Amino acid sequence: MHHRNPEVIALAHLVERTPGSVAFKLANFASFDPTLRARGIKGAANAGRLDQKVWNEFYSNWTELAFESELRLANKKQTAVEELIEESELLQFPVGRTKEQLVKVRINQAFFRKAVISAYNGTCCITGLKQNELLVAGHIRPWGVDEANRINPSNGIAINYLHDRAFENGLITITPDFHIRVSPILLKQQDDTVKKYFHKYDGSLMHLPSRFLPDPQFLKYHNDERFRA
Repeated sequence: MHHRNPEVIALAHLVERTPGSVAFKLANFASFDPTLRARGIKGAANAGRLDQKVWNEFYSNWTELAFESELRLANKKQTAVEELIEESELLQFPVGRTKEQLVKVRINQAFFRKAVISAYNGTCCITGLKQNELLVAGHIRPWGVDEANRINPSNGIAINYLHDRAFENGLITITPDFHIRVSPILLKQQDDTVKKYFHKYDGSLMHLPSRFLPDPQFLKYHNDERFRA
């Protein structure tokens, strides 16, 4: 969040502010971030009521305000909002919708991926792999199960494709205290490949994000409803 960050500098240019003032505003918002608080990072001490209002509004309505923020960013860049995303960043989306609805879905999916991967600093939460092309932003509560939290970064984890597939199918999970559990279905297998890619992670602490810590209630849902114990 410092003033030398290239993204902070670029945003400052767009909104006609100094990088220092943008970084200062980010520090104000950081004072409300529960993940940063849990890590002992307090953010700015002089955040105001308006900062709190903006934070609360955004945090309680990801679907609408993530899209609105991207629209405003596109407007500042004098481009179409579709130009802010790349095909490689998009997840599958439902068919049979209007063009405007599809654009919104695509923008929100791209926002979710960027927010989650960034929160984990481009690191797989299971293995520690740092290769962006091999990572996905996986949902803890699936897209089709919890519409209100589809875009909530606290409902996401950065995870590699192999373990994402295992997570989706309940072969691995993450406990509410952020430890990895491997299903007995895999633990019973003595194949060297299964041991290498799964057994050794059982009981390990996941790689935690720098912000948007996974919501323990979402993790509890995955443990109770999806994990094949």
